[in-house]
Amino acid sequence: MAKSYEKAGVNLEAGYEVVRRIKQHVASTNRFGSMGNIGSFGGMFDLGSLNLQHPILVSGTDGVGTKLKIAFAMDKHDTIGIDAVAMCVNDVLAQGAEPLIFLDYVALGHNIPQKVEAIVAGVAEGCRQAGCALVGGETAEMPGMYSDEEYDIAGFTTGAVEKSKLIDGSKVAVGDVLVGVASTGVHSNGFSLVRRIVSNKGFHYQQPVDDADYTAAFGTQPLGEVLLTPTKIYVKQMLEVIRNCDVHGICHITGGGFDENIPRVLQEGQGLEIKEGTWEILPVFRLLEKWGNVPHREMFNIFNMGIGMVAVMPAADAPKAMEILQRHGEKASIIGKVTDQPGVNIILQ
Repeated sequence: MAKSYEKAGVNLEAGYEVVRRIKQHVASTNRFGSMGNIGSFGGMFDLGSLNLQHPILVSGTDGVGTKLKIAFAMDKHDTIGIDAVAMCVNDVLAQGAEPLIFLDYVALGHNIPQKVEAIVAGVAEGCRQAGCALVGGETAEMPGMYSDEEYDIAGFTTGAVEKSKLIDGSKVAVGDVLVGVASTGVHSNGFSLVRRIVSNKGFHYQQPVDDADYTAAFGTQPLGEVLLTPTKIYVKQMLEVIRNCDVHGICHITGGGFDENIPRVLQEGQGLEIKEGTWEILPVFRLLEKWGNVPHREMFNIFNMGIGMVAVMPAADAPKAMEILQRHGEKASIIGKVTDQPGVNIILQ
């Protein structure tokens, strides 16, 4: 046992226990093509197992942001890993790629094996939802960098797509429609504003809010639990849409909301017309708007407003896409179209 290192704040034995605890969670994510075992210096995947003629690798990395602060306040750590996976795999999915492997990085002030196991169990659950293998990661105990109760998590994923099926927005045309797929809530963006609103109102994450609109939507569920609802992972359902429909563009609605994310697939001279009322704006967004006195139009430039992913395609393909999504239990609708007028025009109700 490294006593000197332990006196400096790093418990190597706790690190060894973490590895023992998470092996079962990692093993549960194995998929066709994954190679090796946890503990190797690098994660491996047999790309040849995919039988792609001209494979293009698509990689993404992201974190969870200040949503972590709510996990700390609630001492609830079993879903934050799902968020870390979702933020990465949904991004590579936007290029038409199937996520294959995932690696996580957890940095913390004090290594509590049970807490790390809960975090990694969430990562494994996200990987199972996405159909990708958790092939490695790192847990770094960093006393003095983080307080004993705090940590940060980041993820990295790599996916693959046949070059001829890469989705890069180059096919997007005026008249294409936007098929929006429902989110599960705030997902993992906008939490700096969320936390400011909660603080200014004097609300407590461990309790429900004394507000009739909140009670109607969430009953006695604590506010923190509502806000920790995991980010939706769209991989399996959207891959089926991609295989069966002529998808021209895919947008993962993250920070910057509609205004920043959907235009990323447009061509020069193109714009968007989006009609409010063609999907359900979730109650959590109505409440945040009310509590924070946020201008209604500005909400669309911050949050996903109930739409977590958008697929751009010819109108003729939309019914098939929505049928597939609904078969997977998703709420989907046509929320707008591509126009020849640059900018994002949201027709408000």
